Amino acid sequence: MYGFTLHRVAETNVPLRDFLMIDCGISRKMLTQVKHGGLILVNGEPRTVRYDVLPGDAVTVHFPIERPAAAMVRSSRPLNVLYEDDYLLAVDKPPGIATIPSRLHPTDTLANAVLGYYERIGLSSAIHVINRLDRDTSGVVLFAKYAYVHHRFSELQKSGGLTRKYVALVEGVVEPQTIDAPIGRAEHSIMERIVTEDGQHAVTHVRQTVSYGDVSALTIQLETGRTHQIRVHLRHLGHPLIGDTMYGGDTRLPRHALHSLDATFRHPLTGERLTVTAPIPDDFQQLLT
Repeated sequence: MYGFTLHRVAETNVPLRDFLMIDCGISRKMLTQVKHGGLILVNGEPRTVRYDVLPGDAVTVHFPIERPAAAMVRSSRPLNVLYEDDYLLAVDKPPGIATIPSRLHPTDTLANAVLGYYERIGLSSAIHVINRLDRDTSGVVLFAKYAYVHHRFSELQKSGGLTRKYVALVEGVVEPQTIDAPIGRAEHSIMERIVTEDGQHAVTHVRQTVSYGDVSALTIQLETGRTHQIRVHLRHLGHPLIGDTMYGGDTRLPRHALHSLDATFRHPLTGERLTVTAPIPDDFQQLLT
């Protein structure tokens, strides 16, 4: 029994190993896994990676079946599915739950809920998170259904092919601008980050701002992805997120006011250009009316 299956047609005369790694985007580690637990066919016949494919040859790769970690608990928490196909699942993460299990949050996380969902739809796979959100951040989270798809998304992210926009609520007025300020860990905390000269390169683009009384809604796009980047950069401007008590925000909201609004990408399997959007949450709407 096998898991994910990939079908491709060769266009040039090339060693099968090169075709699989370069044309199909299969990593060396994955190729080793396929050799030991999967199957490679050329025109329906089993072949080793030393075989030379010809133009028009039909190549089929059967990946080994995937299993979740034995200790990972399946949750019955309902999911708000924004998009789903054979390769990808996008869900609207509510605030107040972690994306993946940790020592503090071992069972009731978004990943546990996705694993429970996989069981309900009959999908045998591990959990592959494409983008993580802080516990109190809401919005779009992408999951690859298979390790191969996750690897393709990782390559897409490295080339800037996955862009995400956020909505952040702050006090006062913030003009559209680019914040280019390095971020590092605060000396007194394992969680808190600060702007510091010896930190990692971090760039945040404030694309649009709309004011609602004393609250401004900012549309933000990240160029880099440092821990707490938006939260730290907005504090650096003197306008911390509403509800973000770690970084000096007021307490009119019981969580920090950050929402992952959308994710735009060209699907690495189908080539289709997609934008997945999560609606503005109710607690944001209440502050903006």
